[in-house]
Amino acid sequence: MHPNPAHAPSAQAHHGPRRATHPAAIRVPQHAAAPLPGADAVVASYNIHKCVGADGRFRPDRIAAVIAELGADLVALQEADRRFGRRVGLLDRAELERQTGLTPLPVSDLPDGLGWHGNAILVRSGMVIRLRRLSLPGAEPRGAVIADLQLRAGRIRVAAAHLGLLRRCRARQVAAILEAIADGEPMPTLLLGDLNEWRPRAEPLRRLEALFGPASFGPASFPARLPVLALDRILGWPRGVVRHVEVHDSPLARIASDHLPLRAGIDLSAGARLLEEPLAAAA
Repeated sequence: MHPNPAHAPSAQAHHGPRRATHPAAIRVPQHAAAPLPGADAVVASYNIHKCVGADGRFRPDRIAAVIAELGADLVALQEADRRFGRRVGLLDRAELERQTGLTPLPVSDLPDGLGWHGNAILVRSGMVIRLRRLSLPGAEPRGAVIADLQLRAGRIRVAAAHLGLLRRCRARQVAAILEAIADGEPMPTLLLGDLNEWRPRAEPLRRLEALFGPASFGPASFPARLPVLALDRILGWPRGVVRHVEVHDSPLARIASDHLPLRAGIDLSAGARLLEEPLAAAA
């Protein structure tokens, strides 16, 4: 990849919720996720809640350790930057790469930022073909990142997003994302993120189903300590490119954030069916 060379600030620079004193950061995955058989690559989505855990402590080291547990080749993060003021990244780039082998794509305007409206994409290896940032419509400042990537397993388009809290805005935000991912050479496409939608058959999910297929139900990922709501999604086009979606429910994941991460295996050979499904028709 072609990451921004600057490093994000350490946890000590954060002036948010109560911090823990932790002289030895968590470095080794304690509960590594099992391999996903038959997958070309493993992807994940994780709302890291600005690195504030269920215990109210600001612990970026726990978030990095959970990301390492996922064993993913690509991870979409939400809430990876401060929301107000100077939107610096909340994870240390160098330490994150050392622990996980993943590098953030250069989507921030700031040398010490990680994401765009908090959305960051981490990739193990590959090449960026095209990278776009969307400002999504709505009453809140929301955005999405769309990356066309050449991975070892093949080309893929990844849309990473965090939809708004207001019901009336989410459908408009989905429409904007669908329009953007239809722009360009057809290739296997993923949508990863926190959709903030838990109502089956809600309009935003129905709009997504026109392209991605069934989206109304998924693994419950929120709240992390006792997950009952499926707020997060990993969706793929053409249908069959996403082989299996599961929630990563480890002891550390239950305390590191208010969401549990999702992970999925992908099969890029499903791209052979691209010509059978008109991508632009869903926008």
